[in-house]
Amino acid sequence: MSTHQIPVTGGALAVERFDGTSEPILLVHGISSQRALWTWLRAEAPDLSLLVPDLRGRGDSVGVVGPSSLARHAEDLVAVLDELGIDRIQVCGMSMGGFVAVELAARYPDRVKDLVLVDGGIPALPPAGLTRETVGAAFADKIERTRRTWTLDEYVQFLTATSMPLLDPSDPLLRVYAEHDLRDGRVRLSTEAVVGDAEDVFFGASRFEQVVAPIHLLYAEWSVGTDTAPMYTPDQIGDRTLASVRRMPGLDHAAMIMTSIGAAAVADVLRSVSVRVS
Repeated sequence: MSTHQIPVTGGALAVERFDGTSEPILLVHGISSQRALWTWLRAEAPDLSLLVPDLRGRGDSVGVVGPSSLARHAEDLVAVLDELGIDRIQVCGMSMGGFVAVELAARYPDRVKDLVLVDGGIPALPPAGLTRETVGAAFADKIERTRRTWTLDEYVQFLTATSMPLLDPSDPLLRVYAEHDLRDGRVRLSTEAVVGDAEDVFFGASRFEQVVAPIHLLYAEWSVGTDTAPMYTPDQIGDRTLASVRRMPGLDHAAMIMTSIGAAAVADVLRSVSVRVS
């Protein structure tokens, strides 16, 4: 494993590189997450070579300044590929990271071999009642956690009580994830980045139809906990041209990647389209 600081507009993006036996795979986390989201995937698939950035406004990249948007994230990720000397790469995005992956593939088609989307990236209607003006209120729980100091145990309990109810608070990998969120007890997350990115996901123009790379989709049965309305239904996915589609019963949005079952399913798809190099 190696850690890199990649110059981008407004600062430097923190990127970890994990070497395995496959060609590199670029992993893109969600809107209020950070690179430790992929801890479960690394545990399930140590054979995969992974590039894992903290997007601007999150984790070790929280100090990167300037407006945040899907286009800006795509530009940042191209800077990562340029700095590391990678021409084309497989990209996997989770949640908002899926929308970033789509933006990257549409804007820079010569840089992306294929896409693996995990409960994100497919155009979806905004939740009922959500407008540009109410995005901040809709994401209040994610923003509010930046305004207090936490112990690690308190923060883990908060996560599982709110946005991650299917996760086990005693899971040591969840503690690794939570530790990367915190610095001196404070959550390293830019509220401006969350709001800017949410506005772009729900109200920006999707470039999904412009993507020429093969797209593989995994999606959850539920959104936040058992029996909640999912982000996607089979009808919403419809007859879109996708290389593969896999619905994950019994999992919600977070559990799609933050459990061994979800991570193993994602790893299977990544292996099916990646190339071994050693």
